[in-house]
Parts: sequence; structure tokens; C-alpha cells
Amino acid sequence: MKPLKFNPLLKQTIWGGDKIIPFKHLDEKMEQVGESWEISGVNNNETIVSDGEYKGKGLNYVVNDLKSDLIGKDNYKRFGNEFPLLIKFIDARQDLSIQVHPNDETAKKQGKERGKTEMWYIMDSEPDAKLRSGLKKKITPDEYKAMVENDTICDAIAEYDVKEGDCFFLPAGRIHSIGAGCFLAEIQQTSDVTYRIYDFKRKDKDGNERQLHTKEAAESIDYTVYDNYRTAYSPVDNQGISLVQCPYFKTAVYDLNEPMTIDYSELDSFVILIGIKGEGTIIDNEGNETSLKAGETILLPATTDSIKITGTIKFLETYV
Repeated sequence: MKPLKFNPLLKQTIWGGDKIIPFKHLDEKMEQVGESWEISGVNNNETIVSDGEYKGKGLNYVVNDLKSDLIGKDNYKRFGNEFPLLIKFIDARQDLSIQVHPNDETAKKQGKERGKTEMWYIMDSEPDAKLRSGLKKKITPDEYKAMVENDTICDAIAEYDVKEGDCFFLPAGRIHSIGAGCFLAEIQQTSDVTYRIYDFKRKDKDGNERQLHTKEAAESIDYTVYDNYRTAYSPVDNQGISLVQCPYFKTAVYDLNEPMTIDYSELDSFVILIGIKGEGTIIDNEGNETSLKAGETILLPATTDSIKITGTIKFLETYV
């Protein structure tokens, strides 16, 4: 079966920038595009297949039609007809709110379906780009609430200067915020549960501050303090370098300047490839040929045994 490509869902936000449309080579005339949802099965935010046999069909239709042939036998038992990952590009011209996502257990107690673990891979960002991830000092839930009230919560959160190639893993419960100037790829559990902790007292176009979720966030935060929240890895050309291994997804980065064959014959999962830089051609074991370039995201069905990639291209590979 051929790999699938989707029409992106572009989201205009109060903090969005101007990088996504040129990065994806789109003709759209839109401003402040903060997010491009690349592959999504989220209700009312489903991506639509852009070409081939399933052109015009939503991702959930394809999952329902192909079942384990698309997502893998174990994944189908675990997730049913719900696609388990959500892939985005995010361009922040201003700081995003400080937020947290609950884990599955907490989310269910709060009446939600599931929590959200995610990761960020930083792309070609502004020279002064920053982000926040994790607590840098020990605080209690009561101290947290007081720091939100008196506008000092940022003092408790680790801040990082970031550049292309930096990676941050954000398990559910880790307090975080994408900062101004960041341009990144985000891989996450299919879930739209976000608790806004602090929004810098910003007002919307009607003069209202956005709603905060202080109580739900206090129940969701992991108050553990770690020395470093940036993922340590050594980039190497022409091989897959592991970035994240967790129960929800496994992600590697490839930076290729020579042909490479990747064997998926033992893998019982779909595979998503996210183009970061350059361009290449992919031929799968059935002879299907697909282009992949920066700004494109493709979905390989679980029936794919192997792919050969040629070209000069950097991409992320993720699967469950």
C-alpha cells in the first residue's frame, strides 16, 4: 500500500508567526499561523488525505477501513479506530502560555479520555529563541498556586536558549512553554487536553484575559526537579539517532547525504516521517515512489517492510 500524505490544518493564533507557509511551500494568504497540524485524528480537527486511493477521506476513515494494516496489530488492539499520534509544526512569534498536560490516570479522574505526553524537535529558529521546560526548584502545590497569583511562577521554571537540533521530551505532568522565536516539530499523544497555568496577563482582541486552569494544573504537575530537561544526543550523518523511547512513541532523527535502506519488517506499527531539511525520494518494498521534502509529513502503513531513501534530507521518524 502507498504511503499517505495529508492536507495540513493551518491554525491562526494570537502568538503565531510567518514561517510555516513558506516552509511548507503553500500558496495560502494567512497571517499569524501558529500551528500546522500535519497528521491528526482529533475530533473536528482531522487531516484529509491529499492524493491517491484515499484522496478526500479523513484519517479516521482510513484507520477504520484498513485497521491493523495501517496502524499495526498491537496498536489496533490498544487504540481501536483512533489514530494514536498527533503531529504539528509550531511557529511562535510570541511566548505561548505556560501549561501542563495530565497523565492518562489524572486525565480520566478529571473526566477526560487520556493525557498527553509529547516532544519537541527545534528547527531553524530565531537566534534568541528560548523555551521553558521543567521545574528548576522544589515547590509545593500551594506554593505553585501562590506563584501564579503573584506573577512569579516563571522564577520556578527552567529556561533554555535553543537552536536547531535541540530536543526536549515532555512527559505528562512536566510544566512547559514554547518561547518567542521557536520554530519546531511536535509529536504527541492524540489528545487536546491542555491546562493553562499562566498567560502573562495577555488580553484577547475583546480585552479579556484567557482562562487559566489553576486547579486542574495543580493536580497534573509532576513536582520532581531534574538537573537537565534537554535531551542529550550526538548527531551522526547517515544513520538513525534515537531521541525518545517512551510508551507512547519512539522517535529518531536521520540526516542523510547518501542512499539508505530502513528495514521495518519486524515492526508492528505505522511509521511517520517528518521532513525537516532538504528533500529526497522514498521507494518502498512494493515499488511505490514518494517524495519527501522539508515541511512535508508522510504516513507509512504498518504493512510496509522497508524503504530506500535517496537525496540530501533530514527527517524525523516516529512510530508507536
